[in-house]
Amino acid sequence: MNILDPHAHMVSRTTDDYEKMALAGVRAVVEPSFWLGQPRTQAGSFFDYFDSIIEWEAQRAANHGIQHFCCIALNPREANNRKLAEEVLAQLERYLDRPGVVAVGEIGFDLVTDAEEHAIRRQVEMAQKHRLPILVHTPHRNKEKGTERNLKILADMGVDRNVVLIDHNTEETIAMVKESGYWAGHTVYPMTKLSPERAANILEEFGTEKMLVNSSCDWGPSDPLSVPRTVHEMRRRGFSEADIRKVVWENPIAFFAQSGRMNIEGSS
Repeated sequence: MNILDPHAHMVSRTTDDYEKMALAGVRAVVEPSFWLGQPRTQAGSFFDYFDSIIEWEAQRAANHGIQHFCCIALNPREANNRKLAEEVLAQLERYLDRPGVVAVGEIGFDLVTDAEEHAIRRQVEMAQKHRLPILVHTPHRNKEKGTERNLKILADMGVDRNVVLIDHNTEETIAMVKESGYWAGHTVYPMTKLSPERAANILEEFGTEKMLVNSSCDWGPSDPLSVPRTVHEMRRRGFSEADIRKVVWENPIAFFAQSGRMNIEGSS
């Protein structure tokens, strides 16, 4: 089965990871912009990073038969350095029309601060101007509060719910996101997010419509094969091949294709 991992921070993974993913059926990945662990101190370091995930990672992935796309944004955690954030936001739009950029993201909340909300609103406006989908991060702490505030901002700004993917959902948030009509992402990541079993539980309860599963693999204790492992768990549970394909291939393509820049062989 073809798989698209719609949230994978491949800049922090090895070439061997690309090979393993390809062998496990991963045919495409989307790499959102994220925090690198060590706080950045200069705007130029953001711009070099954006260039890297637009250009170099696409080449690394292609070497293993994987198509690579990305999302560009000021990550929520880095929005709290207001001076630096403003410098980055002032230049961000010049990356949004680059080939392979299929969304603005990840934006959203980390500590659930006013500075983070300011960055959200600025970047939502950019996404609307450039007609790009939006990938929204829900916080690891205060997840329910952060998710509620994300949804309130999006509603206040009149954003089309079909172009928004609310990510990192758990049992705590999925009901409100589904009821609100947004696309819903689920991260299978050791310790801090979901296991394949918990992800499958959510899919059993809430169905497969506008639902996605990702690995969010990064420099932490994460697994680039999380989505293939979830496919295995879904098969074990008796999900149909059509429903599995919808979650790990058709849905992510349908969401990011709204950018007009996602053309994948075998997607039809």
